[in-house]
Amino acid sequence: MTVDGHILALSGGVGGAKLALGLGTILSPQRLTIVANTGDDFEYLGLHISPDVDSLLYALAGVNNHDTGWGRDAESWTFMTELERLGIDSWFRLGDRDLAVHVYRTHCLRSGRTLSEATRDLTRKFGVASRIVPMTDDRISTLVETADGRLPFQDYFVRFRCQPAIKGILFDNSSASRPSDAFSQALEDPRLSGVVICPSNPYLSIDPILSIPGVPDAIRSRGVPVVAVTPIVRGRSIKGPTAKIMAELGVTVSPLSVAEHYGSLINGFVLDTLDEPIAAAIAELGLAVTVTDTIMQTSGDRQALAFGAVELLGRLSEDGYGTPAPRKRHERT
Repeated sequence: MTVDGHILALSGGVGGAKLALGLGTILSPQRLTIVANTGDDFEYLGLHISPDVDSLLYALAGVNNHDTGWGRDAESWTFMTELERLGIDSWFRLGDRDLAVHVYRTHCLRSGRTLSEATRDLTRKFGVASRIVPMTDDRISTLVETADGRLPFQDYFVRFRCQPAIKGILFDNSSASRPSDAFSQALEDPRLSGVVICPSNPYLSIDPILSIPGVPDAIRSRGVPVVAVTPIVRGRSIKGPTAKIMAELGVTVSPLSVAEHYGSLINGFVLDTLDEPIAAAIAELGLAVTVTDTIMQTSGDRQALAFGAVELLGRLSEDGYGTPAPRKRHERT
């Protein structure tokens, strides 16, 4: 069973972009809106950098760098080499092709346009048909509390390579922010049939989106199924520092903990086949569970996982998921 209507995907960077690409192969562009985390956005060398937006943009345009997992393919590094020759600290690497995108975005913003408008232009110029929209046009900054003090996210993630132990995570200015117009429109779209939370870091990529006032309530109030895809397989992160962060925050590194973290926001959970033994425990939370392969190494993997997530949305819709009553279902695809 699949769903008709519009699908809203909440995504961070590389891991989320893989599933977003899969969703884009099975859904028409008119049926998919991908909301990108912008808590990672920051200014570097006077340029506005939107790492998660760009990961989605490059992945869906088919120009992402498969070797590094970030940035552009067929990249050159003349700009960074020259910066280093001039003695500039080049801790955040900008390839020449990637740089052009940041210059374009910064030009748009300084011309009075919004991040949403700049993103819409870039998706068109890159030939991406599906909608990629920033979670907000306001500035929300993810800050990481460590034993050595508070760090901006990119310092933690790139400069210090996630080495400092995390004590807490803050989303500066989130209380004063609002969803971007395109995000709000997708939430209010009468055709909305379901929400997919991509296998991105729940704490660093999805929580910033959910920190925007009114967003969780708006999702719940729509009465459509919400499915989360696990970012943890056999106690390890599929991508990035999710497992490390969970352990440092005192959370058991398990898909069960991820399901508990999302709580009443979700109705279904996509679990990897390697973690099938805990499917019953996740079902005990009142969630419908689909067990399938979640590690996306090929285009076929991405498409199959996207189909599994959408199929679970369809089954939830068919079953009238939307009551708080516990549902103890264990399904395998």
